[in-house]
Parts: sequence; C-alpha cells; structure tokens
Amino acid sequence: MAEPNSTFKPIKPKLKPKPRTPNQTPESKYWSSFKTHQIPDLISSITSLTFSPSPPHSFAATHSTSFKIFNPQTLSPSSTISSFSDVVSSASFRCDGLLIAASDLSGLIQVFDVKTRTPLRKLRSHTRPSFWVIRSKDYVRCGDFSPVSHEMCVTGSYDHTVKLWDVRVTGSKTVMEVNHGKPVESVVFLPSEGLVATAGGNSVKIWDFIGGGKMVYSMESHTKTVTSVCVGRVGKENVEEGREHRVLSVGLDGYMKVFDYGRMKVTHSMRFPAPLMSIGFSPDCGVRVIGSSNGVMYVGKRKTKEENVESGLRSFWSLGVEEERRVMRPSYFRYFHRGQGDKPKEGDYLVMRPKKVKLAEHDKLLKKFRHKEALVSVLGNKNLENVVAVMEELGARRKLLKCVENLDNEELGLLLMFLQKNSTVPRFSGLLMGLTKKVLEMWIEDIRGSEALKGQIRNLKRSVEEEIRIQHSLQELQGIISPLLRIAGRG
Repeated sequence: MAEPNSTFKPIKPKLKPKPRTPNQTPESKYWSSFKTHQIPDLISSITSLTFSPSPPHSFAATHSTSFKIFNPQTLSPSSTISSFSDVVSSASFRCDGLLIAASDLSGLIQVFDVKTRTPLRKLRSHTRPSFWVIRSKDYVRCGDFSPVSHEMCVTGSYDHTVKLWDVRVTGSKTVMEVNHGKPVESVVFLPSEGLVATAGGNSVKIWDFIGGGKMVYSMESHTKTVTSVCVGRVGKENVEEGREHRVLSVGLDGYMKVFDYGRMKVTHSMRFPAPLMSIGFSPDCGVRVIGSSNGVMYVGKRKTKEENVESGLRSFWSLGVEEERRVMRPSYFRYFHRGQGDKPKEGDYLVMRPKKVKLAEHDKLLKKFRHKEALVSVLGNKNLENVVAVMEELGARRKLLKCVENLDNEELGLLLMFLQKNSTVPRFSGLLMGLTKKVLEMWIEDIRGSEALKGQIRNLKRSVEEEIRIQHSLQELQGIISPLLRIAGRG
C-alpha cells in the first residue's frame, strides 16, 4: 500500500475548553479605556467632587477644611482655597464656571472667584451643618437642580425622604415627596426629564416624578452603603452614542458601578482598594474622578482626538524622516542585493520554507492506518489530551469500536485504567462515558472471568459514584447561593 500524503499533521483534541471569563462588551471596553491616575495626600476623606460646566471643565474636590481646583489636562491643582474653619462638605460651580460656592459643617457658605480665589460672599443663614450649598432644610444631605428648569430642585434627607421643590410655589411646600427607605446619601436628576436617581443604604433607585413619584427600578448591586451617584455618557464619538446616559455609583464596598437605566441592568463594575465617598464625570466625557475615604483621588482620563493627533505628529516627525531615507524601491540597486537578514516590508511577497513536521509515535501509526497499535501506544503514554485526540480520530474513521473489540486482556486493562481516572473530567466526560458504556457491553463476559478486570470496574464505579456525590453537593450549594447572588448582583 502506498504511503499516505506527507502533509499529515499531528492530531489534537477537538474538544476545546470554554473560556472562564466572557469577552468584554463594547461598553466595558469604553469604561476600561479610562486610564486611572492616583492623586494622593489630600489629608482626609474627599466629601464631594464637582466639574465646571465650561471648558476645559476643571474639577473641584472638597476635603478637610479646604477644597482644591484641578486642571483636567495636567491633573495638577490650579488653586487651593482654605478659608474655612470647619470641614468643607460640598462645592458647586456657577453655570458659567467663573464662580464656585462651598459650604462647611458649621453652616457657613462662601462664594469665590475661581481665577483670583477671592471670597465674594459669606452666607450665615444656617445654624446646622450644610451638606448642600443650594438649599437649606433640616437633615438635608444632598440635592440637585432640574436640567430642564432651574426653578425646580430635588433634595434627599437622612429621614429617608426625597422631596421635589418648586421655587414658584409659595409657603415652602413641596411639590412631591417619596420615601427611599434608607438615609439618602446622594440624589441626581437624569437627562430623561422627570427621572431621578437616589442613593441610600446599598441601593440606587430610579423614580419617575412625572408619573406621580413611582419607583421605576431598584439597583442593589452594592454590598455596602452607596455614598454618591452622578450621570455619565457612553462617549461622544457619534451622535447615537452621545445620547446614551448612565448612572455611575460608588459605595463603601470600594466598587464603582455603571447602570444603564434604559435597559435596567449593570453594564460595568470596577473595584478600588478603599471605601469610595464621591464621584464626578466631566461634561465632555473625558475625565472620571472618584474620591476615597483615605484622601486618595482616582482620576480616569481618556485621550482626546487632539492628543491623539499630537502624538501622531510627534511620531511622524521623529520617525518619518528616517523611514523615508531607508525605504527601498524596485528601481534601486540595493533592492536586488538584499541579504537574508533583511527584514521584509509591508507589501513584500514572502516565500516561506516549509517546516518539517515532527510526528509522535501514535501519529506515525495513524498515518499508516495501524489503528489499534496507535490506540495502545497512546494509552501507554498516559497523556490525556493525546489519548482523546486519537479516540476522536478513530471515531471519525469509524474504527474506534473495532479497535476496542480487538484488544487483549492486558490492553483492555490499560483502557479501563484510563477510563477510571479520566471519564469524569468535565471537558471529555461526554466522549469517555459513552465509550465506557460500549466497553462494558462488549467485554462483559471477559470482565466477569478476570479478577484484575473486575477490580478495574470496581474502581471505575467508585469514581463515578464520587462524581455524582460531588455534583449533588454542588447543586445544593447552588440552591443556597443563587438567591443571595441575585440580591447582591441584581442587574
């Protein structure tokens, strides 16, 4: 018989293990593209973060008895204001970004010129700590103005209530009130008019104030208190993406969660090494800032188009001249006298020398159609993947059962030993358990007449019973853990 084609390739098992971690979604890749920089040594917990509405969108961080304004490009502080005698709890830019107001726990509110750091006003209408510099009310912890009408705002309190206010309503009466169920730490209006996100306890809740204060969804993905929420956008590369808004939340569990309130699911999660107290997102989608309880800020920054162009120009000027000088064309004398060490350029046609394929013993036997010998040879080597690969190849050639039928008692013992050790391996159990059943059906009489083979079968039975016991235990654990995971990781 003529020898088969010399292009025979070594066999490999076709049963591939599934990846343990799923591929990143486009949205996860977007949020992961924010390269994190640490800004340490801010002395104490960072109580609030706020961005200027006007370019270049500087951001202010309050900590201890002062607050700092940072440049979003260099991430360095452009100014520090320390005109407070108590802990600064909140800050807010004016709509044009020229003024900033800040409050402290003594109830004092001060207004500053951003450029000169000059204090312009001091307001002492509060007798208790001020946590939000826009509105005064007992136990108020947070608040936000409506993006549609600056005459309406919402406040969150430690008495669990969230109230909607309209300055046009006389008598200090609220327009609407809902109960979050826990002390409210943060509240923010969502761009889709009428929706409000509130944070308290370990949950973030979405409310429809236009629909009468109905709770739309409760996201309970955090395991500890949620301390701050803000609104971010999924990029601005095109119009469609720029319209997709997300709720970003941070908590004492050290996690930042991104919540898609359109699909009502958590789309991204990120872990930080300290409890998180505050979060802010720039209006141009370029900077994300997170403040921790130990005085460290985690600033995530994306490269802008201008920075990418500038980087490309630098690469061009540094490398372009050299590449132009070294390029070779077919009209050049050097082109036809290149040595073997010359590296190919893009567009060159490469003639590759075929590599000699090294075949293992079982591959050589399969190449010569010596099927039974190939199976016995690979069983003797005790390499799991090689044995499975040979069995798959014999199955494809419809020779596997024929080879098993022609084994002698010693060779059958090798096969049963292999099945006893590996038939419960999850990746190959489908193939090996089916083969085990066929082996028992074909060799039942010979097994009954041999003590050695009966011993192999007893070991095989114990292995299968142990695997069944483990699977039952795992199912019991799954029944216990599944409800807890649905509560902790809802979404």
